[in-house]
Amino acid sequence: MSVDKKVPEIRFKGFSGAWDNQPFRQCFNNIPSNTLSRADLNYQTGLAQNIHYGDVLIKFGEVLDIGTGSLPFITCDETANKLKHAALKNGDIIIADAAEDNTVGKCTELSNVDDRVVLSGLHTIAVRPTLPFASKFLGYYLNSSSYHDQLLSLMQGTKVLSISKTVIQNTNVTFPSSEPEQTQIGNTFQKLDSLINQHQQKHDKLSSIKKAMLEKMFPKQGETTPEIRFKGFSGEWEEIQFKEIAEIRRGLTYKPSDIVENGVVVLRSSNINIDKFGLRKDDVQVDESAVNINSIKNGNILITSANGSSQLVGKHAVVKGLTIDAVHGGFMLVAETNAPYFLNASMNTCWYNQFLSMNVAGGNGAIGNIKGSALEEECLYIPKKEEQEKIGSYFQKLDTLINQHQQQITKLNNIKQACLSKMFV
Repeated sequence: MSVDKKVPEIRFKGFSGAWDNQPFRQCFNNIPSNTLSRADLNYQTGLAQNIHYGDVLIKFGEVLDIGTGSLPFITCDETANKLKHAALKNGDIIIADAAEDNTVGKCTELSNVDDRVVLSGLHTIAVRPTLPFASKFLGYYLNSSSYHDQLLSLMQGTKVLSISKTVIQNTNVTFPSSEPEQTQIGNTFQKLDSLINQHQQKHDKLSSIKKAMLEKMFPKQGETTPEIRFKGFSGEWEEIQFKEIAEIRRGLTYKPSDIVENGVVVLRSSNINIDKFGLRKDDVQVDESAVNINSIKNGNILITSANGSSQLVGKHAVVKGLTIDAVHGGFMLVAETNAPYFLNASMNTCWYNQFLSMNVAGGNGAIGNIKGSALEEECLYIPKKEEQEKIGSYFQKLDTLINQHQQQITKLNNIKQACLSKMFV
């Protein structure tokens, strides 16, 4: 990309020439915003809807469809009537002027406002384009690094960062003069967002199914049979201790001097992400001579036994796809079992949650931890081997589908971020 010539690195066929560069103040007029807090809003009914900066930062994407977005209402009708003179229109931009990090300046472009009364709320800056811009273009451009990087040196504050209307006026807006080019750019990003949203919806639906099935396919507290069973299985489940279904092994303790660039990988808590196992680029490796425990095998269950955050203690995942020599670290446990997917699923149910609540120590600066010996003695209910395999296979397939959608979400988000950096100036 040539910044001097104001030409993007990636461009659609048929478009050429330098992009325009205009001061922000020449492109937008300010619209009044209000200072209503969350306490002044509700999600049921009201004469006007209000956009809170927290929703801009967390909930809303680059383009907000008012018809489908979950916007709160102003509770007091009298207040809403007083403020409705500042009602927003399609194409208006709402900017979050405060945040705890450099996401301050994140914004959303409004669409499908129709006849709704929508207002700009607490810690927001509302602006209306004075130049003809294609729908959706500004929402993506103003959130790209090409524009947002201008704000970094203009932010004020320490714990909470902020920007003002005045400093925003001093930034520059770079855009193609051709509205068809703007349109094509906006439509491309909207299609990407649509694909991401589709995968996200499927991911969330499958995750909800998994949560429901975990509650129904394992016995509830005080019961010996589950609510839902595969056809052909009956009878009560057997109560056993954890050590009867799995062998627990403690992790490797090593010294800083044992760390090398190319050695045996040491698996840690960071290798577990929401029931999913994965290697990382920052995995620690130690010299082979420092290893005095058995290597990790595919099918082992990796468990976090200690962590500075007590909430992370006890998280677990089945190790799979491992093709290198690896061991688990000193703050980890490994459960070796013939029924890994059944046991891993079972560890997402009431007996394990109760075990963690009773056994995780920590607080007051202490590292939260569980003892392998305590887990070994813990009781759970299991069915016959054939039913274990059936249940394990079901949750294995469900996790595979969930992970596939998550991988697509990650891939599409990476594509989107790459395009945001290369398709704008």
